[in-house]
Amino acid sequence: MTAEVPPQSSASLWRPNRQRSKQIQNLVVVITGAFAAISILTTLGIVATLMFETFEFFREVPFWNFLTDRRWTPLFSSKQFGIFVLISATVLTSVIAILVALPLGLLAAICLSEYAQPKTRRILKPVLEILAGIPSVVFGYFALLTVTPFLQSFIPNLQGFNALSAGLILGISITPLVASLSEDAIYSVPQSLRDGSYALGATRRETITAVVLPAALSGIVASLILAVSRAIGETMIVTLAAGQNPTLGLNPFVPVMTMTAYIVQVSLGDTPVGSLAFKTIFAVGMTLFLMTLVLNLFSFWFVRRFREKYE
Repeated sequence: MTAEVPPQSSASLWRPNRQRSKQIQNLVVVITGAFAAISILTTLGIVATLMFETFEFFREVPFWNFLTDRRWTPLFSSKQFGIFVLISATVLTSVIAILVALPLGLLAAICLSEYAQPKTRRILKPVLEILAGIPSVVFGYFALLTVTPFLQSFIPNLQGFNALSAGLILGISITPLVASLSEDAIYSVPQSLRDGSYALGATRRETITAVVLPAALSGIVASLILAVSRAIGETMIVTLAAGQNPTLGLNPFVPVMTMTAYIVQVSLGDTPVGSLAFKTIFAVGMTLFLMTLVLNLFSFWFVRRFREKYE
């Protein structure tokens, strides 16, 4: 004999308040969308300003002269606008920086992910990333006051301001970026690939060079390109250590002027707003923007093209 369950009215049943949850969800969508729109509109505003001012610059300076002049003297009476003078200095300091950061960062990443014990890795990786928190102005004075005198002890023709010291310290400053991102890419390679290589009789060195690094290649290249973009856009280190002498060439022992150093020089000087000299900083800024944009697009394509996917 079973007891009859008295029918319950619909008013006595508990029902979750879905209406309030929907309102909160809609509010979150609006807030996050607003912040995303702010970042997009800010980027569009920066690009629009660069394009407008650059267009005004090229109304007064022929584009051909911008590409073919061999001097950069917009602040002098005999004005020339050879942008490759500034590009050569930017490329020179960036190449020196990458020659320093690539081996240091990549070997540090391999050491942390493949050889260090988990406890050691948890300690060393944050310590390495602390280096990225040092202000760039400190790196600049370190290059000018410590590294340059040290290099001059065995490079007599090295001048006080030079691209070599700036490039070396710039490479040190971007090493944590290369090391951290590369280490993440190497560490994410499945352990089953390593085990399969060891099962075939390969040593640890052979496994790293033939299995792990190729599998993490897209992440390593992406970290390298991000580091190059960071080096190209660096301002204080090259301004303080490389000097402000626009020189066309690839001699690392003499003062040079990078694109960012020129923008700093004009922005902090007495150049009248709206003058031709003032408009040059927007033309230089647009050139810098296009260089970093090309690098980012290449990084995006490379990662999509060579990304390894594992189950």
